[in-house]
Amino acid sequence: MQSLIKHWHGILNMKKHDLAWHKQDMIDEIEEFREANGLIHKWSELSDVSYTYTRAQWSGHKDIKFPFKKVYLYIGFIYMVPKYTIRWKFFRTLGKKFDINLMISEVRNPKKTHKLEDIAERYNLNPIEFKEQAERLKKRWLFLN
Repeated sequence: MQSLIKHWHGILNMKKHDLAWHKQDMIDEIEEFREANGLIHKWSELSDVSYTYTRAQWSGHKDIKFPFKKVYLYIGFIYMVPKYTIRWKFFRTLGKKFDINLMISEVRNPKKTHKLEDIAERYNLNPIEFKEQAERLKKRWLFLN
């Protein structure tokens, strides 16, 4: 299972960060998990913790530990893989609207408009046009929160 997740992270091809960044990201995600209410919200936040942990591992930071029982990691995977794959595919599709060869590798929540501006700037795209295209595409896209 771990090798499949490692391969999946390779496909997503997200930026690798230093250990301090990953540790802070893990702290933030654990806090969001603890604040979550309701089964689906809790499961979604568990998937974020699982993603953050496996991304750190994929980035080479083997000393970061999963904060819960191992079974929770696998429960998180069930929600994590479709959630992040759908977001990644959304941004790939959105990027092609600007340039057929543009390969946007992002998994941020596209429902959060301020994050769209950051992504547009990172890829040297007009933020206004990027947000407009994203809004049009979101109307035809299914997301997991």
